[in-house]
Amino acid sequence: MNIKPLADRVLILPAPAEEKTIGGIIIPDTAKEKPLKGEVVAVGQGTKDEEMVLKVGDTVLYGKYAGTELEVEGGKYLIMRQSDILAIWG
Repeated sequence: MNIKPLADRVLILPAPAEEKTIGGIIIPDTAKEKPLKGEVVAVGQGTKDEEMVLKVGDTVLYGKYAGTELEVEGGKYLIMRQSDILAIWG
């Protein structure tokens, strides 16, 4: 992948939405909750005011409406500012 985030932005590969059933009824993709966890696949250099503390491979938690969705090479990603990340998981 040839995407390099700028400044304090990170590129996230969201975790797949969990498959849920209710009494044998499968919930369609459009009704599934968005995952709030993902893996960092690329990071920017940071800014003079904010050092980049995330690194490629970190699993992170982010807000429900954080980031901008991108579709690259058939995969769905999120790009967001480091400040939109709530925590590093694990």
